[in-house]
Amino acid sequence: MIVIHHNPECGTSRNVLKIIQGAGYLPVIVEYVKEGWTRNQLLALFAAANMTPREALSTTISPAQELGLLDKNVTDEALIAAMLEHPVLVNRPIVCSPKGVKLCRPSEAVLDLLDHWPSDPYFKEDGEKILDEKGHRII
Repeated sequence: MIVIHHNPECGTSRNVLKIIQGAGYLPVIVEYVKEGWTRNQLLALFAAANMTPREALSTTISPAQELGLLDKNVTDEALIAAMLEHPVLVNRPIVCSPKGVKLCRPSEAVLDLLDHWPSDPYFKEDGEKILDEKGHRII
């Protein structure tokens, strides 16, 4: 099973979802901005992805700066509390698969979590080609 913590307003998140679906998977889509997070859910995702709340903090297209969260002295506990109140503060997309859990930025990082990839050429929304005509990764 593949789970994507997805924000449809984010181009990277849309690209990752498209890659997953193009590879033939039917992922569970969690629109976390609408659904919100639980503390345990965040802690489990961060632990599984081996990242800190600071590393998971979205610093663009979020209220991180306005909330004073970019200061290095803000604690992990304060970041988690802010993420619970403002789910958009969590960078996206986070993908869970049998191969692991990962913040998939850039979009092609999701390929590391998939057993098979789309077989056709794949282009991101901005036109960047990441898979060739045979479905091989372009480095």
